[in-house]
Amino acid sequence: MASTENILAFAAMSLLVIVIPGPSVLFVIGRALAHGRRTALATVLGNLIGSYVLVLTVAWGLGALVENSAAVFTGVKLAGAVYLIYLGVQAFRHRKEMRAAKLEAPAGARRSDLRTVLDGIFVGVTNPKGLVFFAAVLPQFVDHSAGHVPLQMSELGLVPVAIGLITDTLWGLCASAARSWFARSDRRLSMVGGAGGLAMIGLGVTVAAGRAD
Repeated sequence: MASTENILAFAAMSLLVIVIPGPSVLFVIGRALAHGRRTALATVLGNLIGSYVLVLTVAWGLGALVENSAAVFTGVKLAGAVYLIYLGVQAFRHRKEMRAAKLEAPAGARRSDLRTVLDGIFVGVTNPKGLVFFAAVLPQFVDHSAGHVPLQMSELGLVPVAIGLITDTLWGLCASAARSWFARSDRRLSMVGGAGGLAMIGLGVTVAAGRAD
């Protein structure tokens, strides 16, 4: 088990990193603007699951392989970038289908929650900011003398996930509230849907270029 001192120190470090918007936060905002609150919250859930998958990857030794192999790291980064661009293009293409009357569409007409969560997981797993943070910072807060290093890292990894649950949810709710205001006009709703799509495309290009840190 990780010590209380290490947990608190890692929490402080995680908070400093998380409050700076990165790919996950911008992705949540983009989905909130394009699809609304329900999709934003499902995206947050998926992102956090994906982030914890990165934690487990680092904890059980695969993180070093990804971090030290330029080819593997680039492959992971580009996969995430391409998927972000694809989602952004889809949101932009369908922006004119967004109408104020559709905000309360029946459950069958909404985007599948499971699909949305899976989208979030994929983006979370391929988030280069998260990969670098967990691979480079997480091991520094492990007490090697206490043993059970993978378990300690797995436990510590829950800290940024908990912090992200709070902060990402707030980002998503704020963005979806802004979208609700735009929804008073079909034209404005179409514009905000397009803006969300363009934001995701821009984010994908930024991640591919390696500037998302």
